[in-house]
Amino acid sequence: MLARKSIIPEEYVLARIAAENLRKPRIRDRPRKARFIAKNGACNLAHKNIREQGRFLQDIFTTLVDLKWRHTLVIFTMSFLCSWLLFAMMWWLVAFAHGDMDPSTENTSNSTKWTPCVTCVRSFTSAFLFSIEVQVTIGFGGRMMTEECPLAITVLILQNIVGLIINAVMLGCIFMKTAQAHRRAETLIFSRQAVIAVRNGKLCFMFRVGDLRKSMIISASVRIQVVRKTTTPEGEVIPIHQVDIPVDNPIESNNIFLVAPLIICHVIDKRSPLYDISASDLALQDLELIVILEGVVETTGITTQARTSYVAEEILWGHRFVPIVTEEEGVYSVDYSKFGNTIKVAAPRCSARELDEKPSILIQTLQKSELSHQNSLRKRNSMRRNNSIRRSNSMRRTNSSLIVPKVQFITPEGSQGASET
Repeated sequence: MLARKSIIPEEYVLARIAAENLRKPRIRDRPRKARFIAKNGACNLAHKNIREQGRFLQDIFTTLVDLKWRHTLVIFTMSFLCSWLLFAMMWWLVAFAHGDMDPSTENTSNSTKWTPCVTCVRSFTSAFLFSIEVQVTIGFGGRMMTEECPLAITVLILQNIVGLIINAVMLGCIFMKTAQAHRRAETLIFSRQAVIAVRNGKLCFMFRVGDLRKSMIISASVRIQVVRKTTTPEGEVIPIHQVDIPVDNPIESNNIFLVAPLIICHVIDKRSPLYDISASDLALQDLELIVILEGVVETTGITTQARTSYVAEEILWGHRFVPIVTEEEGVYSVDYSKFGNTIKVAAPRCSARELDEKPSILIQTLQKSELSHQNSLRKRNSMRRNNSIRRSNSMRRTNSSLIVPKVQFITPEGSQGASET
C-alpha cells in the first residue's frame, strides 16, 4: 500500500479527480409528470380523506363487484358460515325448548310416542348439520322436521329466504365480475406511440387502434381529450383541464367500423390545442392526450371502454405508420408484428399556425425531401456501380490466376514437344 502511494502522489490524485468532476456537465433531468391515464387504461388517481364511507355500504352490490376476488370470496364464505351458525343456534334453541335434548325423552319415546321437532337433533353439532342441509337443500334422510313445532316451520321459511338471497347476490356478483366491460377492453390495443405528419396538406396527429378478437365492437366511437394544467386570466389554477378535440372522420355519426386496425387522425387546425406547438416546443409541453374508445360488445351486449394516453415524449414528429393490411389470395391479412412500426417522412418542423400563414414552407419541405430522395437514389446507384466494377475486376483477377502455363514434354529421341493443357 505504501509503495502504491509513493508511485502516484496523493496531491496529484485529488487534483485529477477534481478536474474530472469539473469537466463533466451536470445535467438535471426534468422530473417526469405523473400520467392521468396509464398506458393500460388505468386511472392514476388516489382518493384520500373520504369521510362519508357509509355511501359505499348503501350500494353494496357495486362495492362487492369492485372488490378484489380474494376479498369477495372471503366475504361470501363468511356470510355462508355465519348464516349456518346463526340458524344452527336457532334450531338448537327450538329443540332445547321443546325438550328434545332431554335424555329421558329418548327412553320414553317408544312407550309414549314422543315426537321431536327435528329428528336426530340432540346436540349443537347435529343442529349445525341440519342447518347446512336446510340452506343448501341437501337431504340425507337422517334428520328431518316434523309438524310438532310451528316455530320450527317459521325458522325453516326464514332460513330458506336468507339462503336464496345470499345465493342470488353471490351468483350475480360473480357473473358481473367475470363479464366486466374492461375484460373485453384487454383485446383492444393502441399503438405505443403517436405521430404527427402531413396528410392532405395539413399537419395531423395520428395513432393506430386495433381489435384482436373476431367478434366486433358495435357502434365504436373514438374521443380524444387534452389534459393539461392551465391558469385562467383571473389567476385560478386548474390542475386537470380537459379539452375535447375533434377526430377527422368522414362519417357524421363519428362511429368507426373496427374490422381491421385503423389510423385515427386529428387535423391540427385552429380549434386544436396543438395549433401553436412546433416540433421544438413539443418536448417542453406539459400535456397529455387521452384517447377513449367506446362501443358495445357484440356477444354480450355490454358497453365497453378502452383508454390510453400519450405524453409529449411518446409523440413522434415527422413519422408515419407502416401499412399492415395486405391482400393475400383473396383474404385480407393483418400483420400485428408491425402494429406500432413507423417510418420517417418529410414534415415541416414549424407549428400548424405558421404553416397556415406560410404555405410555402410545406412546398419547400417537400422539395427538400424530394432532392434528398434523389440524392440517396444516386448514391445507391453509384454504390451499386462501384460494387459491380469491383466484382468484375475481382472476377478477371481470378480468371487470370486460373490460366494454366505451357508444359514441355521431352521425347526419348531427344526432341522436345510442347503441348498445352
